[in-house]
Amino acid sequence: MASIKFGTDGWRGIIAEDFTFENARIVAQAIARYAVRSEDARQGLLIGYDHRFAADRVAAALAETISSTGTPVFLANEPCPTPAISLLVRQRKAAGGLMITASHNPYSWNGIKYKASYGSSALPSIVSQIEKELAWVQENPVGPLPPRRDLIHKLETRKPYLDTLEKLVDWDRLRAAKFRFVSDVMHGSASGLLRELCTRNGVACDEIRGKRDPRFGGVHPEPIEPHIDALRQAVLAGKYDAGFCADGDGDRIGAIDRDGSFINPHQIFAMLVWHLVGTRNLPGDIAKTFSVTKLIDKLAAKFGRKLHEVPIGFKYICELMLEQNILIGGEESGGIGTSLYLPERDATVSALFLAELMAWHGKSLGELLAALHSEFGEYHYGRVDLDVQPTQKEKAVAHFSSGATARLDSWPITRRETMDGVKVYLADIGWVMVRASGTENLLRVYSETSRKETTREALSSVTKLVHSLEDRP
Repeated sequence: MASIKFGTDGWRGIIAEDFTFENARIVAQAIARYAVRSEDARQGLLIGYDHRFAADRVAAALAETISSTGTPVFLANEPCPTPAISLLVRQRKAAGGLMITASHNPYSWNGIKYKASYGSSALPSIVSQIEKELAWVQENPVGPLPPRRDLIHKLETRKPYLDTLEKLVDWDRLRAAKFRFVSDVMHGSASGLLRELCTRNGVACDEIRGKRDPRFGGVHPEPIEPHIDALRQAVLAGKYDAGFCADGDGDRIGAIDRDGSFINPHQIFAMLVWHLVGTRNLPGDIAKTFSVTKLIDKLAAKFGRKLHEVPIGFKYICELMLEQNILIGGEESGGIGTSLYLPERDATVSALFLAELMAWHGKSLGELLAALHSEFGEYHYGRVDLDVQPTQKEKAVAHFSSGATARLDSWPITRRETMDGVKVYLADIGWVMVRASGTENLLRVYSETSRKETTREALSSVTKLVHSLEDRP
């Protein structure tokens, strides 16, 4: 049996190869052991599941496994988005929550996310404890204990989740704006949520790709280009004012403007900061991960808010939100959280705030973005993932870390930052960053400059350089 590695948000693997019922039960045993030793296990563990293949069956199996330890289990009565489990863990003061999902990974993957008692990603200290329990379970296998079916209860997720979200925005303002929206849930478990909230409050909202499909229509359920093209076509064909897209388990957002333009996660985050901090003038600081746009820095300075920059991973933003007054925090991949709701990512919440922003100003997403660029300058972001050998990842990071590397093509390197990967600044045009994936043979290359063409050139230059390192000793 292959070793199971528990990461920040849990564990993922290829279905039937790594992600098997046997391995999933081992992870559930480890989480149950952690809950008994470090949480109030009498409050129970919640289990939810998304639209992936056999996710409901896995959830039921894990409910039996956990109940056998004497821990109460509350099993979702239907598929739900990950943030619904996070919310209910917090509202019910549960010991924690398990979500059967592989998030935005391709359909061949599944996984188990763990949500801690405060309703978000497990902090590093909790991950460490679960990893120790996981190692013990794998080293000391025991036969399955009989399930305690009297400890397994049904959990209604949809109503309490929607009732909570409904209170977050100004529906009177949204109705008055008379905007028309379309929601794309990419065949994932956020199905019907945004549409129902809008419909019950008199706001026009349709939905595409809402039917459950464990293959996600043949695309990765990640709300970025090119996977979001179906939403672009729907927006243009239906003449909608905006389209909002959620990933497979409903915690990451993407968007399409009424003219078909893709609004990337950095731009969404910037607009939500502008809205909550600027327009609504709500109190609190701002947090962002190391790879997020520098436009956030300018917004924080304009509004006199402290900006916290953390390594990549929403767990670091969550940790800050638990310790300090952070109004909003975001990461490069479209995960955005706010203290108005949870220290957790939620695509439906982000979509509601974007819609409210549009209604507040009576402008489209493209017009709002143009206003931001007019005041603060243009920021154009790009990223490529290079499939390389492990030694090449090390060579690339070492190359950009070295003070002997003074230029990238014609651009002088003026300074470096090494919080997470290596970010080098290219004169006054912007920056590029390289970061090695910890789980795959990938080197992630990021760039942001003041022009789309320059960003593309910078990414191309780094790609060529990395490949040239393959021939060097």
